[in-house]
Amino acid sequence: MVSIGAAVPVPDDAPAAVTRLCREHWVGLVRLAVLMVDDRQSAEDLVQEAFAELYRRWPLDDAAKALGYLRTTVLNRSRSTLRRRRVARLYIPPLDRPGASAEHEVVLDEERREVQRALRKLPARAREVLVLRYYLDLPHAEIAQTLGISESTARATASRGLALLTQHLKDA
Repeated sequence: MVSIGAAVPVPDDAPAAVTRLCREHWVGLVRLAVLMVDDRQSAEDLVQEAFAELYRRWPLDDAAKALGYLRTTVLNRSRSTLRRRRVARLYIPPLDRPGASAEHEVVLDEERREVQRALRKLPARAREVLVLRYYLDLPHAEIAQTLGISESTARATASRGLALLTQHLKDA
């Protein structure tokens, strides 16, 4: 028995068997990974990780299935790499704005309070629709479903409520 890293026992025949598989199938597995992730360096890393995993798991129940195990591992790791890339592309870091002045913050707070006071003056249904629409950014269909009203009623209530809110803010 040979051990890898933190005392993981590996049978003596594992190094020779995995080395043979590596010599015979390395190029084909790298090509497979390149076709999946479109990056040779990442592809080689994926294949290397697959062989390391096979080495740790040796002996398999059926050594004849080792190549299939490697292919599956490479494909699964390729999918994971693509998912991580997709998530990284979708991430939008928070906007770093320069610190606003204290006066700006006070004015902004006062404007928010004015909007809240104007919202309290609206009828309950109009207030609910506007909060769902503009605070939670729900589409009219979801607002209608949430409140148990028709979509056209949700649209009309939002329109009338917004006009009334605008009037209350002008009067303030």
